[in-house]
Amino acid sequence: MDVAAVKALCSRYPGATAKTYGPPSNVLVYYVGGRKFAYFKTSEPEQWRFSFRTSPERFLELTDVPGIKPARYLAKFRWVTVVDVGTVPADYLQELIDWSYDKALSGLSRRRQATLGGGAV
Repeated sequence: MDVAAVKALCSRYPGATAKTYGPPSNVLVYYVGGRKFAYFKTSEPEQWRFSFRTSPERFLELTDVPGIKPARYLAKFRWVTVVDVGTVPADYLQELIDWSYDKALSGLSRRRQATLGGGAV
């Protein structure tokens, strides 16, 4: 899966929105109901590095994989950064993004979840 495919996947989730932030952060952030579930770095030297939230068990598993590291500033919340999305199998990456989306969605009220039509793609 390449960067364009991951962007398309993140945009297809029910209620997902994207917002680009310029300097100093330079990120493209994906939200559901105002809660962040994934983001891309948009400037060099880390351009197109992709970050998302994981479960505690997956955090330990993923940070042992070459090319995946704890996300800067968000690692304490179990976010990881994938240096090159093309190195992670597509079905596995989609499973990880699904979990991150569902986690963000579950933090919303049931009423808000219903209006967004939540649930992984």
